[in-house]
Amino acid sequence: MPTLVKNWVAQAVISDDDPFKSEIIINGTKLIDFTLLFIEGNINEDQVKELAYKIAHERAKASSNIGDFVYNSNIARSELFKHLSEFEESISLVQPLINKINYVFDQFIYHTVKRYSCIITQDIEEKKQFIDETHKERLTILGQMSASFVHEFRNPLTSIIGFVKLLKDDHPQLKYLDIIDHELHQLNFRIDQFLHVSKKDQDQIVEYFLINDLFRDITEFLYPSIVNSNVVLQEGLSQNIYIPGFRNELRQVLLNILMNSIDALAENDGQKIIHYQVEDQENYIVIHIRNNGPKINEESIRTIFEPFVTTKNHGTGIGLFVCKQIIEKHDGEINCISDDHWTSFDITLPKRA
Repeated sequence: MPTLVKNWVAQAVISDDDPFKSEIIINGTKLIDFTLLFIEGNINEDQVKELAYKIAHERAKASSNIGDFVYNSNIARSELFKHLSEFEESISLVQPLINKINYVFDQFIYHTVKRYSCIITQDIEEKKQFIDETHKERLTILGQMSASFVHEFRNPLTSIIGFVKLLKDDHPQLKYLDIIDHELHQLNFRIDQFLHVSKKDQDQIVEYFLINDLFRDITEFLYPSIVNSNVVLQEGLSQNIYIPGFRNELRQVLLNILMNSIDALAENDGQKIIHYQVEDQENYIVIHIRNNGPKINEESIRTIFEPFVTTKNHGTGIGLFVCKQIIEKHDGEINCISDDHWTSFDITLPKRA
C-alpha cells in the first residue's frame, strides 16, 4: 500500500501554492483506502460521497482547476489497476474488482465535480448580486444628485426662455432669436426627460386628443432641425384618429423618437427619409416611425430601452428608457426593428384609457 500511494503522489498535479497541499495527499490516500474497503464490502457510498464533498469545498476555496482533481483521481485509479495486474489471476476473477474500482471512482468524481460546480455557481451569483446591488445604489445616488442639479438648471432656463420671448416681441426682426428659442426649448425638453425618470406620478387627467394635431405640433417644433439636416418627412395620416392618454407624455415619446431619427440620419450620404403613420385597428392604435438610417445591430436592439444605454457619442441613454416607461404606463408596447433598409419604432396603444 505505501508504494501505491507513493507512486500516485509522484504523478499527481499538486501546486506549491495550494493552501490544501497536505490535504490533497491525505484525501488521495483516503480514496485509495475507501476503494479497497468498498471492494471488501466494509464501507458504503455515503462515506465516499462525504469525502467527495470535502474535496469539492477545498478545491473551491483554493480556486483551483477542477481538471487537476479529475486528473489526479484517474492517476490513483491507474495505480490501483497496476496493483491488480501484479496478481496473476484470471480475468474472470479480476474483472469484478475492476468494475468495483471504476464504480467507486466514477461516483467519487461525479459527486465532487457536481458539488464543486454548485459552490462556484453560487459564489458567482452572490458576487453578481453584490455588484448589481452596488451598481443600483450608485445609480440611485447619481439619479438623486442629477435630479437636484437639473432642477437648479430649470430655474435660470425658464427665465432665459421668458426674456427671449420678450425680445422677440420687442424686436421681431432681430436675427437668430428663433434659433435661440428653438435650442432653449430643445434643452428644456431634455430636462423634462431627465426629470421624468426621478419624479413620482402626479395627479393627471386622461384626455382624448387628435393624434394628427399632436404630430403637427411636434413637426412644427422640429422644423428647424428637419430643414438643417436635409431630412424628408413623409406623413402617413389618412384619417383623423383620436387616442386616450396623457398628451404631454405621449408628445415626449414621439418627439424623442423623431429627434433620434434625425440624429441617426446624420450618417446618411444619400436621401434622408423619416416616415410616420398611424393605424386604427380594432382595439388598438399602432404608430410607426421609421427612418432609412444605419442598421442598429442585434446586441443594441436588445438593450436599446434600458437606462444609460446609448449608441450616440454624446447621448445620455435615458430617452428611450423614458419612452418605454411612458408607453407601459399607458398599457401599451414599444418595439424596435432594424434592417439594412429601415429602422422602425412601433408603438401599440389601447383605444380605451
